[in-house]
Amino acid sequence: MNKKIIKTLDYQKILHKLAHHASTSLGKDAVEKLEPKGDFELVKLRLQATDEAVNVERLKGNAPFGGIRDIRSSLHRVRIGGMLNPTELLDISTTMFGTRRLKRFVLAVHEEYAIPMLKEQVELLTENKQLEDKINSCIDENAVVVDGASPELGRVRSELRTGEGRVRERLEQMLRNSSVQKMLQDVLITIRNDRFVIPVKSEYRSSFGGMIHDQSASGATLYIEPDAIVQLNNKIRELKFKEEVEIEKILRALTELVAEQVDLLVLDVDQLAELDFTFAKAGLARELKATMPRLNDRGFIKIKRGRHPLIAADSVVPLDLELGNDFSQIIVTGPNTGGKTVSLKTVGLLSLMAMSGLFVPAEEGSQLCVFDAIYADIGDEQSIEQNLSTFSSHMTNIISILRDMTPKSLVLLDELGAGTDPAEGSALAISILDYIHQIGCRIIATTHYSELKAYAYQKQGTINASMEFDIQTLSPTYRLLVGVPGRSNAFAIAERLGLSKRIIEHARTQVGEEDKRVESMIASLEENRLIAEAERESAERMRREAEEMRLTLEAQQAKFDEQRDKLLEKAERDAREAVAKARREADEIIAELRRMAQEEAGGVKDHRLVEAKRRLDQAAPELREKQVRAAKKRPERIEAGDEVRVVTLGQKGHVVEIVSATEATVQLGIMKMKVELSNLEKIGSTAQKKPAHQVATTVKRTRDDNIRMELDMRGLNMEDALIEADRFLDESFLGNLGQVYLIHGKGTGVLRTGMQEYLRRHKHVKSYRMGNYNEGGAGVTIVELK
Repeated sequence: MNKKIIKTLDYQKILHKLAHHASTSLGKDAVEKLEPKGDFELVKLRLQATDEAVNVERLKGNAPFGGIRDIRSSLHRVRIGGMLNPTELLDISTTMFGTRRLKRFVLAVHEEYAIPMLKEQVELLTENKQLEDKINSCIDENAVVVDGASPELGRVRSELRTGEGRVRERLEQMLRNSSVQKMLQDVLITIRNDRFVIPVKSEYRSSFGGMIHDQSASGATLYIEPDAIVQLNNKIRELKFKEEVEIEKILRALTELVAEQVDLLVLDVDQLAELDFTFAKAGLARELKATMPRLNDRGFIKIKRGRHPLIAADSVVPLDLELGNDFSQIIVTGPNTGGKTVSLKTVGLLSLMAMSGLFVPAEEGSQLCVFDAIYADIGDEQSIEQNLSTFSSHMTNIISILRDMTPKSLVLLDELGAGTDPAEGSALAISILDYIHQIGCRIIATTHYSELKAYAYQKQGTINASMEFDIQTLSPTYRLLVGVPGRSNAFAIAERLGLSKRIIEHARTQVGEEDKRVESMIASLEENRLIAEAERESAERMRREAEEMRLTLEAQQAKFDEQRDKLLEKAERDAREAVAKARREADEIIAELRRMAQEEAGGVKDHRLVEAKRRLDQAAPELREKQVRAAKKRPERIEAGDEVRVVTLGQKGHVVEIVSATEATVQLGIMKMKVELSNLEKIGSTAQKKPAHQVATTVKRTRDDNIRMELDMRGLNMEDALIEADRFLDESFLGNLGQVYLIHGKGTGVLRTGMQEYLRRHKHVKSYRMGNYNEGGAGVTIVELK
């Protein structure tokens, strides 16, 4: 893509916005290298990756890129045999940790929501926990090699601390001596050239023995190493040298371990850069409230309420435009500062964004084409140094465009033919448009020439457009109107500003009849457009309301169906359980009767026992799929004096009188009121038979001493674990247990998360919590039953 065109359309400013959403310097570098592509399949893949990242952010929030560093320079040093310092090794360790965390995050999201491209990318990332742990065991978070990095380093540092302690102790003894204190500038111990010294006044140099290592800027203080600690300082210096040698040995060993994995680490870094870049595109989409455009490679553009991404959202005027089906050229006319140039840039910039795999700030359903190139001549580039006029600069750009364009290109021309004689300029503009149309390019051009309005009416595949202008306020509305040519509005504006009517009427007589007819036609078209647009907006509003009502009704119906199915399923399940329970108890009773018959050698016959069991089986209720409506109870005749209940109020009273065939006066306490007969229910009108005395049996469950209070699910998959937990909770509930323990282990946390989500919906569970430190911690969930 031509760099000049990219600059003209402000594409670099979009990249600057995109870079702000990158979490690492790796992602920012990837943003800087981003360029629009003309490969249709490649652009589709880029957009798919962006769409997956947008869904991840919507579902789970921002992806974790913490700890990931740009370690490419360190890896390069390893390849050429260099030794890494502690900071570089720590960066490699944190990057490996960040890589592992990011990989697990994406894979966890993929289990809930399919993100195949991101999943494929993170699966290429390697995990070397052994190397990471080795580095962390030798280097702390402050990039300091720890004592435990090797036994020798620990021994040397122990001796070093002991030696420094002896030196300080000896010097503190000297400082407590009153004869020494009078010779000191300050009673303190300091270090010069890695040796312990004390500050001595310069006038006492001859009476204070030792080696001078430094002096103050004024010369009044000398930093002297007393003779008594020279040997001790020498020993400390020797130990520090040994410490440096041992640290270097440790760093070289760690560098060699990194060298064994350097190729994989380089690939990981490249993959991390791509992932950060992808999630940065999702962040930009969120900022711009952008949507995923539908792509094509047939030169079709349909922008629905598109917004220029660099203009504030509260001031930008949305753009609606279609190009490439019924017409391939749009000629935009209208006054200056009306928004023609912004409209051109919006079309070009949104196309570049889509070709870069970015979402565009437009409504859902917008379509954009993957062009092989976009060419634009926008703005005035006249130069005194190059001796180029406005016309010359435009012609230079247009000649370059005509030379390079193809039938699959998009051409944007601003002020076509401007800067020269109007007659010649308009003729040249028409000729250029004819040539581009023959090539087959998609073109949007702006102009002031009225001749091009007529050209657009006459030329097949070409349509007029204009920027709307409000005569009442004398200001542009910045709305692009496709199908309506622009009006000059010069007379109306002059009259509103106070120009004499006599002058305006004289000016009107200078305008040809043909021009008057064109202006009148345009005015009529604009009036009809406003009426049609108002009607369209009203119809669209009604359609949206109807659609919202339809969606609401569908949601309510779906919810009702779901609740009905759940209730039916529960009723069937409860019925089956009741029948099965009754059969089990019947089998137990029959077995007991047989045993009694055998013991008593008695009179209970087998065929009677079998017959009794058959009757029990037949007593099982048949489950019907269809719902049977209960027959409505025939209303009873109500007369004055009857005791009744008002159904809607739930109150009892008595009928005072029957007012009409449909109403009666009812006394409710101290209040009388008229009530419809259909709302009254007669009380005690029919004798209710007492049911025959039946022998009822009850089952009393007591707590079984053998009931377990814990369930160990370690090693089970999620499906098996849920089955075991369901059975265990039912047994515990029937056993009157108040609290039980589910042991799922720590592991990756998948089993714990799934189990707690299951407990949240379980009917027997009152509450649950993680185990305390002495109860198993995160490996155990403690459940309180109802």
